[in-house]
Amino acid sequence: MTENPQQPHQPQDQAAPQLTEDEMAYVLSLFEMARTGDTESLLPAVRAGVPVNLTNGKGDTLLILAAYHQREDTVAALLEAGADPDRVNDNGQTALMSAVFRGNGTIVRTLLEAGASQTAGAHSALDFARVFERTDLIPVLEEYGAR
Repeated sequence: MTENPQQPHQPQDQAAPQLTEDEMAYVLSLFEMARTGDTESLLPAVRAGVPVNLTNGKGDTLLILAAYHQREDTVAALLEAGADPDRVNDNGQTALMSAVFRGNGTIVRTLLEAGASQTAGAHSALDFARVFERTDLIPVLEEYGAR
């Protein structure tokens, strides 16, 4: 098929639309909601169409941030809304690794019960527990077995 010389050539790669300052502030507020555990504000946004697996510039998802900041209710709500527990950030870390690092057994169990893989990311959750001396979590991780 030949290109019609009278029609302008459309570039294959279109630049992503730029967000306004207000839109950027809103997106950043979503990550802050995950960090602070403001589940009551975050979930309606997700239900209204904000991607549950939204990532920031470091590849952190809302779930990773909630897990790292030990927001148990927010983690559970995001998982229920369909968040992928195995998404990996730019440092090769998952929500499970964040929970292990922080030593939060409740979040570790919640993620494992939601099907989180212990081997997603740059290191296994069990290795992470050993390196960061979270010996209390080793039996929990072993109970669920390496997935």
